[in-house]
Amino acid sequence: MKLALGSDHAGLELKLFLLETLRAQGHEPIDCGTYSSDSADYPDFAKKVCDMVISGHVRYGILVCATGVGISIAANKRAGIRAALCTGEFTARMARQHNDANVLAMGGMVIGKLLAQAIVETFINEEFSAGERHVRRIGKISSMENC
Repeated sequence: MKLALGSDHAGLELKLFLLETLRAQGHEPIDCGTYSSDSADYPDFAKKVCDMVISGHVRYGILVCATGVGISIAANKRAGIRAALCTGEFTARMARQHNDANVLAMGGMVIGKLLAQAIVETFINEEFSAGERHVRRIGKISSMENC
């Protein structure tokens, strides 16, 4: 599976770990930056990852900053993006099943590497539960993009 990953400096270590892990699992992760520990602005990397998701170049995006909050807020400014800040496997599962989230956000200073790996695996392997109520709710979310 093709995935786009991006982080600021605070999420760099976790992003690098996830890139390595995803490659080892046979996925095709694309690194959208940052590439160093120098201070970097998370909205720049959220935009790069979201552009790849919106264009269909990748199936999902994965974003990491210190807490995951800022980068998820930035990602959710883009039409067509449903970024979910996930702190465990349950939130990742529900984000995919109920919200059809297409971008996963995590906090590099909040969760450890093994938990992050489990969250990513859950997120990319879970399917959307296309029940009427979920489709209706996603439609309402999408309609808010043009307000």
